[in-house]
Amino acid sequence: MQLKEIIGQDEVKKNLVELVQHNRLSHALLFLGREGSGVLPLALAFAQYVVCEKVNGKSQHQIGASLFGDEPQASPAATLGDSCGLCPACLKANQLVHPDIHFSYPVVTKKTGTPPISADYITEWREFVKGYMYGNVYDWLQFIGAENKQGNITANECNDIIKQLNLKSFESEYKILILWMPEYLGNEGNKLLKLIEEPPPNTLFILAAENESLILPTILSRCQLVRIPTLEVGEVEAALVERNKTPQDVARQVASVSEGNYREALQMMQHADEDWQSLLRDWLNAMLKTGPIAQTKWVEEISKMGREKQKQFLRYFNHLLEQAVRLRLIDHDPGIPEKERDFADRLNKIAGVEQQQAIIEELDRAAYYIERNANAKILFHALTIKLYHIIRDKIVFLTD
Repeated sequence: MQLKEIIGQDEVKKNLVELVQHNRLSHALLFLGREGSGVLPLALAFAQYVVCEKVNGKSQHQIGASLFGDEPQASPAATLGDSCGLCPACLKANQLVHPDIHFSYPVVTKKTGTPPISADYITEWREFVKGYMYGNVYDWLQFIGAENKQGNITANECNDIIKQLNLKSFESEYKILILWMPEYLGNEGNKLLKLIEEPPPNTLFILAAENESLILPTILSRCQLVRIPTLEVGEVEAALVERNKTPQDVARQVASVSEGNYREALQMMQHADEDWQSLLRDWLNAMLKTGPIAQTKWVEEISKMGREKQKQFLRYFNHLLEQAVRLRLIDHDPGIPEKERDFADRLNKIAGVEQQQAIIEELDRAAYYIERNANAKILFHALTIKLYHIIRDKIVFLTD
């Protein structure tokens, strides 16, 4: 994958290229960004850039100054702003078969009694990356049939990483490890500390993460942090139109709801025919007018939906609440579609700003619990009761 194929992130791409060109590249980089911002694609594209023969200005038989050395590479090819995409190294990196680019990611036990390592799933990994480049760890674990099992990066995986990176490189001058989701490294990750701190020559660690607070502090402190910003709404919209052939008006609406999360935008496109507004109208009517029987029926209906649909519904409700707040500030905002404007007006009539903010917080909390396999019936029953009291009794629930 080339850098130009990454959605947005122009400033990050420019800075990464300059790290290589000016010989300021750390042995360990931590790419940190929210889900759907392109952390993994950036890691893959940058690894390809590092091994690209034209960027290095040499073939595998013409090894010159080190990428990490004090002496700058003199070849004019080093000024390239992207990998060439055509040399043997690029072709192999693009197919995820380059022998000097290694991968590590959360896995589950494949065979009872056998400690799992990433290499057990390398075929599935290549398929997943090609089909779900912006996917998250939940997508990956479902892809490999983990069901409700918890993925991990195990002590055995750490031992395998140490073994692989201590071997001599096969083709490139550099050995690269892309470690996706280091949040799944427990204390066994401390096995890697010495290797990260004092790696073999020309070894590069690229950690691709979404949640800084879940990464071992000992590993975090040894990495150069590269923050990946959330995508702009316009970038998501353009990507949907160009890559997914989405009609412009649909792409605009989906992009605004996805809040810079391209993975979420693609998920929404799979369910673009869902009438979230009718579902929301039924919920509010059951909550505020028709009573417990209608509420129970509605909860039964939504609990039958998958987790992704439930999350998208909550996100859509959040989006309408944000539009409602905008309408309070800008009475005739042209950026709000007519259908959404009418519904947002109605939301403004039943809840004030303080109540709307409290509802948004409750919806975010519910989405968090859905991610963690909360019982849907219990969750939506509790959420219905909370929202009823927030709107009717103007109670703002206080939580830790």
